Amino acid sequence: MSGVQTIRIGEDEGDQRLDRWLKKKFPHLTQGAVEKMCRTGQLRVDGGRVKAATRLEVGQEVRIPPLPDAQPSAAARAKSDGPRIPDSDLKMIQAAVLWKDEHIIALNKPPGLPSQGGSGQGDRHVDGLTEALKFGYKDKPKLVHRLDKDTSGVLLLARTDRVARALSEAFRSRTTRKIYWAAVAGVPHPRMGTIRYGLVKAPGHGRGGEGEKMIAVHPRDIDKTEGAKRATTDYAVLDALGTRASWCALVPITGRTHQLRAHMAELGHPIVGDGKYGGSGQENLGDGWGAQLGGEISRKLHLHARSLTFDHPITKKRITLTAPLPDHMTRTWKSLGWHENDVPDDPFAEVE
Repeated sequence: MSGVQTIRIGEDEGDQRLDRWLKKKFPHLTQGAVEKMCRTGQLRVDGGRVKAATRLEVGQEVRIPPLPDAQPSAAARAKSDGPRIPDSDLKMIQAAVLWKDEHIIALNKPPGLPSQGGSGQGDRHVDGLTEALKFGYKDKPKLVHRLDKDTSGVLLLARTDRVARALSEAFRSRTTRKIYWAAVAGVPHPRMGTIRYGLVKAPGHGRGGEGEKMIAVHPRDIDKTEGAKRATTDYAVLDALGTRASWCALVPITGRTHQLRAHMAELGHPIVGDGKYGGSGQENLGDGWGAQLGGEISRKLHLHARSLTFDHPITKKRITLTAPLPDHMTRTWKSLGWHENDVPDDPFAEVE
């Protein structure tokens, strides 16, 4: 049996019937129980008596009397006996939370963890761990965009369908701004520019994952290449280690599969650790060839969604979230003498 509760109606909960709102919050309540609580005056809105069909408004306070504990159905009991999130994964995904409010959760997604399940991804992915991100809410949060498995950084989830729709539309209409950090082989010239190569999915499904690889298409050939889509990436060199490697900021203007990886490789400066687009070479001699730097540098992909700027769907405030580098990139930055605080948050802002 619960105690007396007082719940304020949230921004996305207004203009609905009291009985329907209650049964979303407490699915075990029957219609008869709701009507009895109204009839006896135990259920009140802003201190006044109400009917089951009373429509709620944002900001109102609902007084809820002590409720009986839910008796789980046989199906629910069977489900609860199913696979559980291991404690290690629960702690990992909760530790990845960068920021949260009652509408949105932002993660600093670890590298190696897929955003969603799919072919060859297994059962361990962000979408499958959202039960651990409810934080007292009834519903699991929903992904509104994705990051590649080996890419780390800012990833947004919405706590309601309304917020999910608004954020998804913001990504489609490009009112969001994403800045990625990458370590790349060699030093791009010029040190700031725009890549406009189109991308088309490679044919076949060979052992090398050709079916999941994108091929760059020269801008003049995009319209005559079947399946090719236009893609645009802004880049800026933030620091460099001689001619051997550089730290780049990348802004995907479009959102194609593997866009940043394919674009940097086509430029002749593949992202460090990218065996798919940078070739299998383990050393980079300064000419932009090879996806590895050798020595003590990690062979993991060095691509990180550093910051994400968006308009909050409910408060309408412009928000920028910044994610610290993952461990393997932190070690690389230290080895190469690069410091996070030595570069502007948005290197493109000064030239716009």
